[in-house]
Amino acid sequence: MPIYQTTSYQFQDTQHAENLFALRELGNIYTRIMNPTCDVLEKRLTELEGGAAALACASGQAASTFCVLNLCQAGDNFVSSTDLYGGTWNLFANTLSALGVECRFVDPADPEAFARASDERTRLWYAETLPNPKLQVFPIREVAELGRQLGVPLIVDNTAAPVICRPLEHGASIVMYSTTKYIGGHGTSIGGLVVDGGTFDWQAHAARFPTLNQPDPSYHGAVWVEAAKPLGPIAFILRMRVTLLRDVGAAMSPFNAFLLLQGLETLPLRMRAHCDNALQVANFLASHPKVVKVIYPGHMVDEMRRRADAYLSGTYGALLGFELRDGREAGRRFIDALKLVYHVANIGDARTLAIHPATTTHSQLSSEDRLATGVSEGYVRLSIGIEHVDDILNDLTQALEQA
Repeated sequence: MPIYQTTSYQFQDTQHAENLFALRELGNIYTRIMNPTCDVLEKRLTELEGGAAALACASGQAASTFCVLNLCQAGDNFVSSTDLYGGTWNLFANTLSALGVECRFVDPADPEAFARASDERTRLWYAETLPNPKLQVFPIREVAELGRQLGVPLIVDNTAAPVICRPLEHGASIVMYSTTKYIGGHGTSIGGLVVDGGTFDWQAHAARFPTLNQPDPSYHGAVWVEAAKPLGPIAFILRMRVTLLRDVGAAMSPFNAFLLLQGLETLPLRMRAHCDNALQVANFLASHPKVVKVIYPGHMVDEMRRRADAYLSGTYGALLGFELRDGREAGRRFIDALKLVYHVANIGDARTLAIHPATTTHSQLSSEDRLATGVSEGYVRLSIGIEHVDDILNDLTQALEQA
């Protein structure tokens, strides 16, 4: 795939230019809105998820922000699972709140909690398939079915479970990724991507979705559900592209799209290796005397294990957490002693990564909010890579001796 490292595109003639701006045909205008290299990435992720259309953007955080702002305006609200990545929690609880969009957090242990927290101004429900760091698999089908009864779409962040889970098949309306993680796998390129399943009927619930069903003054009064009809069931992605991406400018770099395409080619192979290694690491940690608890879907019981088996295709992902007996200081000592494993604020690389969330990724949260997301003082998160498992275990063994 070539890299179209360009800002803009030559129009065939004035009629062609007019057609593009009027959405009578789709095509390239300016790389802030779309780019041929990004377009191929979007199409491949759409195929991978079984969706209708996709939008690439600058980061996973941008993708999460766009998913909410595409449907919510000041005075609206949305309901989110409490089991979230710390950066997403901050985005929802603080940044979007300052814009007048309320996030109502509920415990996904009870799917009905999403319905109880909703009202006529609720525009969407949001969750992570394999929430980092709690790692309790979200009940996608149960919540999605409740949402469709109320006319509320479920948006699922599938960053931690590509290939092993396809949320659209379980009833989700939209799926999104931080492509920075497993999609790329190489830890070189920031990116985000949103896939529209094309199955939610936005017109059937027109009063709930004014951004898609009422004239948009920023685009010559376009009504997006109508404007999208000649193009397919892509009103959600169409509006996101030509209003939010156009106005906010959080566009993916064509070079990053090129690198992410390289990662995508090996994604199924890497996910098998990630998951196989993670299971062996989880079993090792569960028997170590300095570890009081292992947080890993394959070691969970009862309802949490049922969800893991139902949604993760017989594997349990590549993320795991564990709690050290001696708390925060033991977590620091363990991290500082690692030699092979990288100490970085990321997941999903081909190499194994470790971090102590209480002092890093979740440090901006209150102690109560940290515990709600699953982070204790002694919690260590591992993103297991595709190195030889003996090398991973040897490094963990020597670091635990110093914890």
